[in-house]
Amino acid sequence: MKPKIVQYGAGNIGRSLVGQLFSAAGWEVVFVDVVPEVIEALNARRSYEVIVKEREESRIRVEGVRGVDGRDSERVAGEIAACDFLATAVGANILPKIAPVVAEGLKRREEPLDILLCENLRGAPEIFREALQGCLPPDFPLEDRVGLIATSIGKMVPILPAEVRQRDPLEVWAEAYNRIIADRAGFVGPIPEVGGLVVRDCFEAYVDRKLFVHNLGHAAAAYVGDHHGAKTIAEAMAIPEVAATARGAMEESGKALVALYPEELTEEGMQEHIEDLLRRFRNPALGDTVFRVGRDRPRKYAPHDRLIGALRAQARAGVDSSHTIRATAAGLSFRATDEEGTRFPPDIEFDRQLERLGVEGLMKEVCGLNGEEDWEREVRGQIVQSVIATSGD
Repeated sequence: MKPKIVQYGAGNIGRSLVGQLFSAAGWEVVFVDVVPEVIEALNARRSYEVIVKEREESRIRVEGVRGVDGRDSERVAGEIAACDFLATAVGANILPKIAPVVAEGLKRREEPLDILLCENLRGAPEIFREALQGCLPPDFPLEDRVGLIATSIGKMVPILPAEVRQRDPLEVWAEAYNRIIADRAGFVGPIPEVGGLVVRDCFEAYVDRKLFVHNLGHAAAAYVGDHHGAKTIAEAMAIPEVAATARGAMEESGKALVALYPEELTEEGMQEHIEDLLRRFRNPALGDTVFRVGRDRPRKYAPHDRLIGALRAQARAGVDSSHTIRATAAGLSFRATDEEGTRFPPDIEFDRQLERLGVEGLMKEVCGLNGEEDWEREVRGQIVQSVIATSGD
């Protein structure tokens, strides 16, 4: 009998990464989702295709799958009670909301269960642990029975055009990169032998590398690219100023992280990683948009996220931040829209805050650069000057 993974969330990462990797390793994949068309299609076909968008397009058929409606709590709990592994890819806001059903499944189990949290959310294990504790009996041995495993997900999956979504609810586009980096310390059971599941001991180094190199470079391409009128990341990366800013910001963080994690990261390995990311950013077949990558600035300008968090790491390591500052300043005038010409609502609210507070006030109140250390005062001033310098371009 095949081992069974329950994949909570049948969205882009759930289907293009987790489902694909575990299916290829011979597992049955049971998706839990609340979109009726997706669940109906999974149960009717028992398979779907991942369209790999590289220079030469290819297709990967993912088989041995089925779906369960997430609103059927009893059935979902039963699937969790009988599975061999659980993964989530539901988003930061939804993760705590699935805790009651997961807890009910845990109470019915005799064996421990490892849960792979594919959320790209710093502190995901702590957030989900707290949510589960509120749903389990006080004497439930959570630490011994449940492994909460942090992950770093670097796979790029664009927003599908509306006509594709309407034609096939299961079709998903993605790049060829297929890797889940997981925290070894989170497991309570044996680590599954699944190709692409990469387990690391010094996991924090890889979380920071994802956020302050990959996500930072991506944001730089989106924000400076939007300033130049680019609609896709590939178009943006064809503009010399955009490419130089993205590379420069990534190299600034790369130098910082090698200095902060000398036993885990090397200069050579970091440079190879940056070159690979730059190649992937330039992939025109992926069709990734400036809008998707740059949207949601309240999250992306948070004190420890890709921009401000990178500046903090660079300051700790004593590394120059000129390109990262340029990217941070450029994002303050981000105006990209989706295919229907609509802006992301939280970005509109972000603009209102910027208008009310001014650049320096926003840096203090929203971005957390409110201390009086020399580097914070200097960074605030440099961002203000960069905004002034580029406002007339």
